[in-house]
Amino acid sequence: MRGSTAEVVAEVRAWLAADVEPEPLIVETSGSTGLPKRVLLSRRAMVASATGAHDRLGGPGSWLLTLPASYVAGLQVVVRSLLAGHEPTEADDDLAAAVERMPAGRRYLSLVPTQLHRLLADERQAPAIATLDAVLLGGGPIDPALRARAEAAGVAVVATYGASETAGGCVYDGVPLDGVELATDDDGRIRIRGPVLFDGYDGDPRLTAEALVDGWFVTADVGTVEDGRLRVLGRVDDVVVSGGVNVPTPAVARRLRQHPAVEQAEVIGVPDDEWGHRVVAVVVGDLGLDEARDWVAAELPRTWAPRDLVAVDALPMLGTGKVDRLRLKELA
Repeated sequence: MRGSTAEVVAEVRAWLAADVEPEPLIVETSGSTGLPKRVLLSRRAMVASATGAHDRLGGPGSWLLTLPASYVAGLQVVVRSLLAGHEPTEADDDLAAAVERMPAGRRYLSLVPTQLHRLLADERQAPAIATLDAVLLGGGPIDPALRARAEAAGVAVVATYGASETAGGCVYDGVPLDGVELATDDDGRIRIRGPVLFDGYDGDPRLTAEALVDGWFVTADVGTVEDGRLRVLGRVDDVVVSGGVNVPTPAVARRLRQHPAVEQAEVIGVPDDEWGHRVVAVVVGDLGLDEARDWVAAELPRTWAPRDLVAVDALPMLGTGKVDRLRLKELA
């Protein structure tokens, strides 16, 4: 999908209204950890996802669009809106004014964590999003502290998990949408099956065969499924071996974000002759390396503490609102 929001909305409206099953939409992944892939999404999958979302949230409603419509999260906002009989309401820098323009009835918003973090810090915007029936939060791990701040502000957060290959979020607060099944491999890799799955990767049958196995989408994430509830532990490549020790970088990043002087933090591994990989923290805030190491070691093994720290004014972001992990590695 390409073009302005108006062009995407017009194309999707015609695509949804087609008398017969139309050709799949081609949606690129964000490329946050590598080269983007061209994902083939059928109308059946997109409608199943949108319908499942509305069923879980309490019914169809209008949606506020704050994400690029060319990527799956924004595209699903368009699809859900049109299926509910509304145009998506576009939001500019003044989200509060956009909320006021939304139609009456149930009203929803989809964000990534960075956006929510910024909105909660704005005295005018935070009360506006608190009036919405639900705020879907996806596109990356969600810190408990961020969710607690949102709930304290009256924001009805729903944490979502999914991918372009699943037509967007298909697990809400750990519970799959109706018709979606979850499983894990022996190594903990998450698998997903159901009507929301993509048809394959455009022009790449080899990659398609690796990702779609016996009707399951094999993700790049690891986690656990207990009593039907999913807990995502991180990406397969999020575990860095440093000095012979397995370091789960998301856990280190979560700990750093709990420091009162830290606004945002990410942790990555970069190749190192001595350690194999060197654990590096990229931090927005007033925190030095020694203090960061002590802070991490107070709750986690000291061997997990970062060996370098890069201070930045802001984390590098992609157009989707996700952190640009390739750029992070360049900074480190």
